[in-house]
Amino acid sequence: MDFEHAYNLITEKIIFWVEGFIRLLPNLLIAAIVLVLGIFLASRIKKLAKKLIKRFTKREIISSLFASIINVFVIGVTLFTVLSILKLDKAVTSILAGAGIIGLALAFAFQDIAANFISGIFISFRRPLSVGHIVKIKDYMGVVVEINLRDTVLRTVEGQMVIIPNKEVFQNPIVNYSLFGKRRFDLVVGVSYGEDLEKVRTVTLEAVKGIENLSTTDEVTMFYNKFDDSSINFVIRMWVNSPIQQVYIKVGSDAIMRIKKAYDENNIMIPFPIRTLDFGIKGGVPMNDVLSVNK
Repeated sequence: MDFEHAYNLITEKIIFWVEGFIRLLPNLLIAAIVLVLGIFLASRIKKLAKKLIKRFTKREIISSLFASIINVFVIGVTLFTVLSILKLDKAVTSILAGAGIIGLALAFAFQDIAANFISGIFISFRRPLSVGHIVKIKDYMGVVVEINLRDTVLRTVEGQMVIIPNKEVFQNPIVNYSLFGKRRFDLVVGVSYGEDLEKVRTVTLEAVKGIENLSTTDEVTMFYNKFDDSSINFVIRMWVNSPIQQVYIKVGSDAIMRIKKAYDENNIMIPFPIRTLDFGIKGGVPMNDVLSVNK
């Protein structure tokens, strides 16, 4: 009797499962069709999204990343739809709840990585800098060697490689010398109080004419700006037609040498930082005359 009862229970279960499977066949067929169409549609959407994103950014890694995210999203929607067709709503709810908890935990654990990652995406779309640009970020100035989704790599003017997290790049001012294509060199010079300032101006501007790599479209300007302890100071502003640091420094060096030579030829004195005690000497007398009187 026990054997017959067990046999009947097993038979009933098998019949119940077979009937349930037969009732589920239409849903299985529809779910299979939806799954195939969803995968096909996801593939087509991925290719289309990649082409569209390439219009906004030339970086292959960014277009591939967003296309993959869209592809995963479409496949996810397809899978949830298939589960709903198969009357597995409770499984869908459990999956969504678990995904939410896992996502929240990962967000807290990797918030710095996520911040750098998102900043890298924004940098790629906004493009405030590109590989090869000469930039200054915080205290670092150099050439952009590489831009990743996590960090930006600079080769500084001293030849060192600096890796800056993209969050720092995105949240701080960026001085990009390459966008304008030229840089201004400001040279501060001081001359004696006894010099003819008009003559100094003429000699100085003539001295810097023809320096290699000076911009031909921007005028060299000179302004007196300060009465200092031992000199009257002025600033001469010259535009360099290249953002490259070596060119920029060489223009300044050439300007200093030319100005010094021109001043020597015209007896214009660049005074040392000295203190002069005035015992009846008339103010404004050229320094050379004062020195010759005191001998």
